[in-house]
Amino acid sequence: MRSLDELYRHYMQDVYRYLLFLSRDHHTAEDLTQETFTRAYLHIESLGDGEKVKRWLFRVAHNAFIDRTRRARKTDIREAEFFERLRDAETPESLLLGKEAGEEALERLSELPNAQRQAFLLYHHYEFSYADAAEIMGIGLSLYKSTLFRARQKLRAYTEGRMRRD
Repeated sequence: MRSLDELYRHYMQDVYRYLLFLSRDHHTAEDLTQETFTRAYLHIESLGDGEKVKRWLFRVAHNAFIDRTRRARKTDIREAEFFERLRDAETPESLLLGKEAGEEALERLSELPNAQRQAFLLYHHYEFSYADAAEIMGIGLSLYKSTLFRARQKLRAYTEGRMRRD
């Protein structure tokens, strides 16, 4: 049996970064990380021996984020100041794409629809397989592949357009 303490020490940073990307807010990501591990504690016995722990935790984190989003959808209004702070924040995307192109890439990633951003990050940053990422997002494998393909197309189109301008 896995202990929650071991899971927390081993996967907390990855789960936090994932939730930070999704929520774009440090405090929300912290709350959701705690909620993820609370849910994991309540259901750790249901985790099968053959099941991949990281994938299971990311699925729990994804569900916690979706639940929070649904609850907050009616009242969540962001001010312009929030978006200005977001542009300067160091996020997993900026680390992934390098310091030189980080801000620009972050801006392009933030323009993608949420599902495409999430599909891109799960595969390219967290290195999940297509099947694992699709399961985390709660969608079918073919829908995941097409979502990731569309995200790549949009990013590639931007990059090619930028290269032609330069």
